[in-house]
Amino acid sequence: MLWRLCANIIHRTRPRLAKEFSTFVSDPRWPGWQAVIGIEVHAQIRSRAKLFSPSSNSQDISPNTHVSLFDAAFPGTLPVLNRRCVDLAVRTALALGCDIHERSSFDRKHYFYADLPSGYQITQKYAPLARNGRVSVDDTGRIVRIEQIQLEQDTAKSTKSPGAEFWHIDLNRAGVGLMEIVSLPDMRTPEEAGAYVRSLQAVLRAVGASDGKMEQGSLRCDVNVSINREGKPFGTRCEIKNLNSVKFLMSAILSEVHRHISLLSSGRSVAQETRGFDEEPVETYTLRSKEDAPDYRYMPDPNLPPLILTEGYIKQIAKSMPELPHAIRSRLQSQYGISARDTDILMSIESGTDVGFDGEPSKGGAVSYFEQVAKHCDPKVAINWRVPCVLITHELVGQLVFRDEPFSANPVTVTAMRDVLSLLKNKTLTGTSAKTLIRHILNTKTTKPVAVLVQELSLQASSPESLEKLCQNAIDALPQESEAVRKGNQRVLMKLVGRVMKHSRGTANAKDAAAALKQMLS
Repeated sequence: MLWRLCANIIHRTRPRLAKEFSTFVSDPRWPGWQAVIGIEVHAQIRSRAKLFSPSSNSQDISPNTHVSLFDAAFPGTLPVLNRRCVDLAVRTALALGCDIHERSSFDRKHYFYADLPSGYQITQKYAPLARNGRVSVDDTGRIVRIEQIQLEQDTAKSTKSPGAEFWHIDLNRAGVGLMEIVSLPDMRTPEEAGAYVRSLQAVLRAVGASDGKMEQGSLRCDVNVSINREGKPFGTRCEIKNLNSVKFLMSAILSEVHRHISLLSSGRSVAQETRGFDEEPVETYTLRSKEDAPDYRYMPDPNLPPLILTEGYIKQIAKSMPELPHAIRSRLQSQYGISARDTDILMSIESGTDVGFDGEPSKGGAVSYFEQVAKHCDPKVAINWRVPCVLITHELVGQLVFRDEPFSANPVTVTAMRDVLSLLKNKTLTGTSAKTLIRHILNTKTTKPVAVLVQELSLQASSPESLEKLCQNAIDALPQESEAVRKGNQRVLMKLVGRVMKHSRGTANAKDAAAALKQMLS
């Protein structure tokens, strides 16, 4: 077919176009050399059903229980494309600024392995869903270009226990929808590659296309690495397969760059090959050479017609797009006046929120929680409680992390947090008492009103009379320190304040206690 031949020619010439316009960037860790890095990201689509069958996309179950006849490659079964997968892939393409093709098609990629029952994978090698996107990887405006986004099937999961003779195949993952997002070789350091993957994760989660959990295998990376001298063309590239964390990805790139430099510096050549990564010695190892690479024998899938996307359909998806990470970040800083640091904390908490299926809105996000609290109080107070520590971003989140609970399980309701902040503002509660109250709610999951809890736990701030009595007791108990303060040694004052705070069990305000002690000892 002529159109397929043209698509193949364009696909093969793209890398050369990227090389012609590349700028040489060296790194102090390897002066005189340039590392050239491209990444293929395989992101599982967060749909309820698989890409071509109605089987559930849930994998946290017993092996081989969510498998249709098509997933198991029974003869005579036919694929039926899941529209929800297409919707989420188009969302992703729009979020990455891609050119979405109104006509794309599916190919068969043939290879034989135990985790591929049919002997071929359905993909979109030559006529993908979208091309020509971009990802901003950091605050400096660094851009990584996206070559293409294609839909394809995931394989089954193969595992082998230590010392076992046989491999175990779990077909629950077979046929799950994937997006393969292929970047151009625009990255030059391991850190840029890590930032690119994190930025892509944030976009995928924001649009609900994937949960991006690398530790669970729902996002995996294949990295292409080569090196070259200034003025020279890109070197021979090697591909590192199946990297499942940003840390391992950066370590693998670092190891591979040093391996290439060592080979070329000693007069040897770099063989084009596919490699794996071993975390223990932090080294890559050979999986197969170019000569051993399989011939995938791509061919159009005869059971699937071309995928036609109308302009109206694409506009409808665009209208339903959720807010993207960079827009959320900008809005938080401009609308609420909070710092970049506090914004980063909120956004990092947001990244841990569970992603809904089929593009459904996520629930229990930190940004939404903050905004609901901030509606009825000073937003700077809500995010940056400085008497004496940060409430939402440190105390609340820190306690949830300590308990290994997600933010969505937070029992401190928006109303409760508003009431705590209100009591702090009018000095009915001290900072220490507010922390005690938050921890009590987290421990007991109580739904009692905050005012009732303050009475029950005796957390009201000390009255002026009570504070004066506490200060006098501290002066009487620490006569030497008190005399030192009278003579002008203000450093000793905090020891007296500490005793007041201890005996008040946090109900005294530290600043008020310091002021009262100064007055009494002046």
